[in-house]
Formats: sequence, C-alpha cells, structure tokens
Amino acid sequence: MKFYLKLIRWQNLLIIVLTQFLMRYAIIKPVAGLLSITLFSDGSIEPLALQLPFIDFIILVLSTVTIAAGGYVINDYFDIRTDLINRGDIIVGKRISRRRAMMWHNILNIAGVSAGFYISFRVGYFWLGTIFLLVSGLLYFYSSTYKRMFLIGNIIVALLTAMVPMMVLAYELPVIYSHYAPLTIGMPSLSILAYWVGGFAIFAFITTMAREVIKDMEDFEGDRAYGSSSFPVVAGIGVSRIFVVMAQVIALGLIITVWAKYLGDYYTLAYMIVTIIAPLLLSVYFVISGRAPSGFHRSSFFMKIVMLAGVLYSLLVWLIIEKGLLT
Repeated sequence: MKFYLKLIRWQNLLIIVLTQFLMRYAIIKPVAGLLSITLFSDGSIEPLALQLPFIDFIILVLSTVTIAAGGYVINDYFDIRTDLINRGDIIVGKRISRRRAMMWHNILNIAGVSAGFYISFRVGYFWLGTIFLLVSGLLYFYSSTYKRMFLIGNIIVALLTAMVPMMVLAYELPVIYSHYAPLTIGMPSLSILAYWVGGFAIFAFITTMAREVIKDMEDFEGDRAYGSSSFPVVAGIGVSRIFVVMAQVIALGLIITVWAKYLGDYYTLAYMIVTIIAPLLLSVYFVISGRAPSGFHRSSFFMKIVMLAGVLYSLLVWLIIEKGLLT
C-alpha cells in the first residue's frame, strides 16, 4: 500500500484537496457574503451564498484528485530510466509492475473524467466535462513527450496547477447565477470573486513555473543522459538561474503591488514577510549559489513552502473578513 501512496504523491493530492476547500470556504464564501442582492418578493436584502451542493463540490474535488493521481502514475511509468539516474530508485517496474501501473492510470482517469462530466451536467454545462478529458490527455502526453520539450512541460504543469483553484469558481458561478437571477432585481457583479481566485491562480502559475525549472536543474544529469530538451539542458544552468530568479522577482513584485494597491492591512504584510517573502529570498539564494543537485533541492524546498503559504493565506483572508477588517 505504501508504494501505491508514494506513486500517486498522496501529499500533493492532499494539497489539491486543501486548495479547493480553502478556495470555496475561505475565499469564495466570505467574499460572496460581502455582496448583497435585493429580492423581488419582498424587497429584502440578503448576502450572496454558495449554491453548489456540498456533495457536488466533493465530486468536483474527487474528480480533480483522481485525474491528478493518474497523472502521477503515468509520469513514473515513463520516467523509469531518468529516475534511476537522478534518484537511484524507482517504483514502477520494481515495486509495482508497469502493467499494473497502467491499469491504475486507466482506472483513475476513467473515474475522474466520468465524475467531471457528471458534475458538469449537474451545473447545467455538460460541455465543461471536456476540460477533465483534455487534462487527462494532456497529463498523458506531458509524461510521454511534452516534459522533455523545451519549456512546454513546465508551462503545462504551471497551467494545470493554476487551474486547481479556478475550477472551484468555474463550477460555483453558474449555480449562483441560475439561483439568484430569477429572484433579484439586479445581480451584483461577481468579478471580485474572479479577482480573488484569479490572484491565487496567477501566484500558483508563476511559483510553479519557477519550481519546475528548479527541479529540472536538479535533474540535469539524468535529463541530459536521456536526451531530454528540458530548459537547463538546452539553455544551460546559468541561463536557468536567471530565468528562475526573474520568475521569483515577478512573484515578489506582484504580491507587494497587490498588497500596496488593494489590501494595505498589516496582517497580510506580516504574513507575507514571514511565510512568503523570507522563504522566497532563501530560494533565490540557493538558486544563485547552488552548484550541485542538493543546492537546487533546497531551493525547490523553499519554493514549496512559498506555494503552500500562498494557499494558506486564504485562511487569513477569511479571518480578516470575519472580523470586518476587509471591505
């Protein structure tokens, strides 16, 4: 069992679950509650509330997680040779047979895509289910081909990571509109929800992009031996350092700009300095000074802290709204 859990990267799957729950209950729900509508029936005013049934939300999360798990399985299926060079050990082909790994990949993807079409039907947009089908296929071709192409694999992973929070909003907005539109004199703009969730998605994209290139720097020897066209293999470690630091500086600049222009509270500032800016600067340091895989591994570790802290910032947003400090 432990090898199956390791194969599907259970820790990463928990972060996906955490991200989608926090987007729904720490961002969308409290921010929507700041908006109000006037009812036709009696002219009363009430705040907007979540309308996607909880069981449907759970199905959405399970669909996301199972497709991601299938992606991890197929990734290890195609990475046997490079993992032997970079890590000295493998799961698929040693602990779990290639045939069994492919079987579980198929089971997970069929379950995830089916659940995706079901939840799309539930919200009245069946065609949205094609997103899950496309992601499933994209993960397969990422593992078999795209990850070894210059920057393409990195961009795909960053985009898919950014989609995790956005999927929650994509399936909540249709049912909010369908529920409230017939009941109210005028629907308020829900763009503020897109700004908040989109902000988390953009941060996820940039930080994931940086971390993926760092991981490629860490795996440089194995990728070069296998003939991969990863960014470090094609452009070199020096150019890769510059690229990563530029992405990290952009992430730093964006969070400072957003705080200064739109937020301005000292709770957020303190949180950002301690949990995001400090580890981000440490990651920059190890990218610049690293001369071996161990140095790049440390940089990747601190980027993971930054990414997790970005997700957990939603809890602080919830707390600030609950106390009425953010309007």
